[in-house]
Amino acid sequence: MPFARRPLIAAVCVWMAAQSCAWALEPASGKVILTISGKVAEKNSAGGASFDLAMLEKLPQQTFSTKTPWDKNPIKFKGPLLRDVLAAAKASGTTLKATALNDYQTAIPFDDATKFDVIVAHQMNDQAIPVRTKGPLFIVYPFDSKAELRSNVYYERSAWQLKSLSVE
Repeated sequence: MPFARRPLIAAVCVWMAAQSCAWALEPASGKVILTISGKVAEKNSAGGASFDLAMLEKLPQQTFSTKTPWDKNPIKFKGPLLRDVLAAAKASGTTLKATALNDYQTAIPFDDATKFDVIVAHQMNDQAIPVRTKGPLFIVYPFDSKAELRSNVYYERSAWQLKSLSVE
């Protein structure tokens, strides 16, 4: 190979290596409503894995109705499973620190995401969740599916107005 081509080939190899290290998550094109930081392997922003509503809606959606301690009647919730959101970010750890818009924080064992069908709800009763009524995102356990979930332990892990998860 002629000596003059070696710098070009080297440059192409460096460019290709850089492309293979690029973030697998597409950048959020809309307003970011959830950021997952800490122990995440897939990042699309300097802060970690950032999601807009469209990105969350592209994940498989789950729906369930359950009674909550905050409402008299059962509510229908819709959103991706928490485990699917964490998988999209390739998150791994032992604890999730959930933070709400008002800076409320709660610790959620990472295993809850696989043990229960916890969802990151973006709809209540087929409507987007406004900030004034627990939105835009609400971590919800299927309280009516198992007696053990109907306790303060799990109610306190249900963070509404969710803005971020830190994986520890």
